[in-house]
Amino acid sequence: MTGAVLVFGILAILVLIVIAKTAVVVPQQSAFVIERLGKYSGTLYAGFHVLVPFIDVIRYRHTLKEQSSDIPAQVCITRDNVQVGVDGILYLKVLNPERASYGIQDYHFAISQLAQTTLRSEIGKIDLDRTFEERTNINTAVVSELDKASEPWGVKVLRYEIRNITPPGDILAAMEKQMRAEREKRAVILSSEGTRDAAINVAEGEKQQVIKASEGRKQQQINEAIGQGEAILTVATATAEGLKRVAAAITAEGGYDAVRLRVAEQYVAEFGQLAKAGTSLVLPANVADVGAMVALAMNVYNQQIAKGAPRP
Repeated sequence: MTGAVLVFGILAILVLIVIAKTAVVVPQQSAFVIERLGKYSGTLYAGFHVLVPFIDVIRYRHTLKEQSSDIPAQVCITRDNVQVGVDGILYLKVLNPERASYGIQDYHFAISQLAQTTLRSEIGKIDLDRTFEERTNINTAVVSELDKASEPWGVKVLRYEIRNITPPGDILAAMEKQMRAEREKRAVILSSEGTRDAAINVAEGEKQQVIKASEGRKQQQINEAIGQGEAILTVATATAEGLKRVAAAITAEGGYDAVRLRVAEQYVAEFGQLAKAGTSLVLPANVADVGAMVALAMNVYNQQIAKGAPRP
C-alpha cells in the first residue's frame, strides 16, 4: 500500500512538471521567445499557450512597454575646448522580440554606450554658449543616430532628453559676469534710445509749433490784406457814390448857386484860420476880395463843365 502511494505521488509530481512545462500564460504587453531543441521556434504574445514538454523552452522574456534607460553623466568637450558634464535619459521600446533576443546580447547596455558616444560627438560640434539653446537639436540628433543603429536589434529609440549640462565652476562665474554685462549693456542701450526718442519728439514738436505759427501769421496777413482791400474798395465806392450825388445836386435847379455859396463859405472859413496860424505866408494882393476869389473858383468850375456836360 505504501509503495502504491509513493508511485502515485511520483506520478502526480511528474504530471505537475509536465503541465508547468506545457501550459504558459503570457501577460499583456509581454512577449516570450520559444526555442525548440535549441533553435528559435516562435514568439508567444499575451494569452494562454501550450508547449511541447521538454522540447520547447522559453529562452527570452521581453516587455513591449516603453522603457526608460538612465544615461550616466559624462564629461564632454565643446568646440571651444570647455569640459561640461552631461547626463540624460533615454526612452526605447522593443518592436521585434526575435531581433532583440538574437541581434545583440544586451541592447540596454549597447544603446547606453552608443548614446554616450553620440552625445560627446554632438557636444563637440557646438560652442559652450550654444549648448543650452541647442538642447533640442542635440536630442534630435542623438535619437536619429541611435534609431539607425538599433533598427537591426528590433528596438525603437523614441526620444532622448538631456537632463543636466554642468560647466566647471570658473566657467559658470565667467558666464554669470558675461550675462550681467550683457544686461547692463541692454539697459544702457534702452536708456540711450529713450533719450534719443524723447529728443526727436521734442524737436518734432518744436518744428510743428514753428510751422503752425508761420501758417497763423500767413493767414493773419492774408486776412489783414483782404480787410484793407475791402476797406479801400468800400471807401472808393462811397467816394464815387458821393461824387455822383454831388454832381447830381450841382446839375439840379439852384445847384450852381449853392456851389458858389459853398465855395464862399469854405473860403471865409479857411481865411479865418490863417489869422490863427503862426506861420508866415505870401498871399495875393486881392486875398481879402471874397467876390473875386469866388469868381476865380467858379471860373475853374465852368471850365470843367465846358469840357464835360453843359452847365445848367
